[in-house]
Amino acid sequence: MGKGNQTSVTEFVLLGLSQDPKVQIFLFFVFLIIYLLSVFGNLLIIILIQTDSRLHTPMYFFLKNLSFADFCFSTSIVPQMLVHFLVTKKAISFAGCSLQIVVFLLAGCTECSLLAVMSYDRYVAVCRPLHYSTIMTQKACVQLAIVSWVSGAFVSSVDSAFTLCLPYRGPNVLNHYFCEPPALLKLASADTYQAEMALFSMGVVILLAPVFLILISYWHILSTVVRMKSGEGRLKVFSTCGSHLTVVVLYYGSGIFAYMRPNSKVMSEKDKVISVFYSVMTSMLNPIIYSLRNKDVKGAFKKLAGR
Repeated sequence: MGKGNQTSVTEFVLLGLSQDPKVQIFLFFVFLIIYLLSVFGNLLIIILIQTDSRLHTPMYFFLKNLSFADFCFSTSIVPQMLVHFLVTKKAISFAGCSLQIVVFLLAGCTECSLLAVMSYDRYVAVCRPLHYSTIMTQKACVQLAIVSWVSGAFVSSVDSAFTLCLPYRGPNVLNHYFCEPPALLKLASADTYQAEMALFSMGVVILLAPVFLILISYWHILSTVVRMKSGEGRLKVFSTCGSHLTVVVLYYGSGIFAYMRPNSKVMSEKDKVISVFYSVMTSMLNPIIYSLRNKDVKGAFKKLAGR
C-alpha cells in the first residue's frame, strides 16, 4: 500500500446521478424532500423517546440509537449532493472526501449492528417473554448499544485506512454522487487487491454476520408465532417484526450487493442507483416503517403536541 504523503490528488470531481441540468434540478427537489423527511422523522423519534417515559423500553432505546445513526448517515451524504445538483463543478477536497467516508461508514456499519441487536430484542420479547425484563436490563441494553457503535467504528477505521492510504496520483473524476470506498478504489494508482480484501472481510463481519444472526432470531420468532393460539397476538408480532424485516431486506440487500462482490473497474449507473437505497432511502423509511405508524409513538406525539 502507498503512504498518505504520496497522494497528489487534492480534490475529486463527482459525476453525480445525472449530467442533464433539468434532471439535476428535479433530483435536487426529490432529494431535498427525502432529506427533510429523514431529518424530521429521525429527530422527532429521538425527542419523543427521550421525553416520554412510556417509551423508555429496550426496543425504543435501540430505535433511538438507530435514528441517531440514520441522521448522521444521511447528513454525511445528502447536503453535499444537494449542493452539487446546483453547481457546475461538483468537487470535493481529499480531506472532505476522507471525512465523508469515515462518517458514512461509522454510521452505516453501526446501523448494521443495531439492526441485529434489535432482532435479538424481538427474539427475547416473543420467544422468552417471562425472562425479558431480566435479560434486557438497562445495563445489557447500554452494553449492546456500545458494542454496536464500537463495531461500527472498528469497521469504519479499517475500511477508511485501506482506502485512503492508497496513492491517488492519476484521474480524479469519481463516477459517483459521494465518496465511497468501492468507487474510490477505481481511481487508485496502485494495486487495490489488499484494500478489496479488507473491504470484503469487513463486509463479512458487519453485513453477513448480522444477517445470519437476524435469520436465526426470526426463525425462532416464526416458530413461536406459528404455535400461538391467539390470532391477535400473531398479528401484533407480525406487525412489529414485519417492519424490522422490511428495513433489513432493503438495507442489507443493497449493502451486500455493493460490498460483497468483486470490485469492477467501472462504476455503472445500476451501482449508483442501488447505493441510493442504503445511503439515502433507508434513513427516510426507518422512522416511517418503525414508529410513525406505531400507537405508542403516536400517543407520545399527541402528548408532545399538547393534544
